[in-house]
Amino acid sequence: MEEKFFPFDKIPMDAKALTQKAETDEDVVLNISLRPANLLEFIGQKDVVNNLKVALTAAKQRQEPLEHVLLCGPPGLGKTCLAMIIAHEMGTKITATSGPAIERAGDLIGILTNLEAGDILFIDEIHRLSKVVEEFLYPAMENCQIDFVIDKGPYARTIKFNLKRFTLVGATTRSGLIGAPLRSRFGILHHFDFYGEEDLSTIIKRSAELLGIKIDSAGALEISRRARGTPRIANRLLRRVRDFAQVKAKNEITQEIADQALKSLGIDAQGLDEVDRRVLKTLVETYQGGPVGIETLAATLNEEPDTIIDTIEPYLLKAGFLKRTSRGREATPLTYQHFGLRTL
Repeated sequence: MEEKFFPFDKIPMDAKALTQKAETDEDVVLNISLRPANLLEFIGQKDVVNNLKVALTAAKQRQEPLEHVLLCGPPGLGKTCLAMIIAHEMGTKITATSGPAIERAGDLIGILTNLEAGDILFIDEIHRLSKVVEEFLYPAMENCQIDFVIDKGPYARTIKFNLKRFTLVGATTRSGLIGAPLRSRFGILHHFDFYGEEDLSTIIKRSAELLGIKIDSAGALEISRRARGTPRIANRLLRRVRDFAQVKAKNEITQEIADQALKSLGIDAQGLDEVDRRVLKTLVETYQGGPVGIETLAATLNEEPDTIIDTIEPYLLKAGFLKRTSRGREATPLTYQHFGLRTL
């Protein structure tokens, strides 16, 4: 009887195709250079950092890999950065990918079998994993094993992969979309909140020093007020203000220069940009303040609903310009006040 062999060549064992990205974009390159390298340099999210510091210290004392970690929160608050720091603090390698990039179970097997003991697997947007791939993660996270079924019908067989003990770090902007079975397998869960102006100002000063641009406290505070509580946005605004200061000032950022630069970029005193104002004006002028469903609002604005939910809505809700009800989105009195309108 001819012996059947497992078709390893059909499984992409090289994880590089999924984990390496072309990082030619200016924002990506500069964001990496501005990221803190360790927990001491990480600014803000004090509760998250303090609790994580205890977990990391305990794991290193026991000489064990860190438990699986789930990081939740709006985009741009430092989830990816903290995953990199975890790998640095544990002295291990990190392999980064994203939920949409892992299309098949074979892709996941290729990544997991390339991990060494104690390595970090970082999956961004983990809520976007397919159900089939997600179910493959369950035994991998619990028992460091994967069961892979080959052939079909009466010839079906299960091949068991034994994995080295690793740490999965998942990041998500939509924690509600993560199923209970996957969530329950994470030993450490942390939620990121928007940053305060003081922490953002500190981040901006540090970034300005790394970029080689002078900035005073008033200038840093002005940028932080308009950064929507998000370090990624703060660093992006800093680079644009730096350009303005380099061309139209003496290569130094003051409050006046920051205000002029941000106004020219269409960012008002509350940190709202043109897209934010379009959302709020549509809600007020077209739908009389709401309530209106997110699908209807997105269709009117010619935007994807996920774009509004993930990138626009969180800050508008946090800042009090918008409220979410069972019947849809509604404008608040603060929205009418911002545009100089009377409430209905």
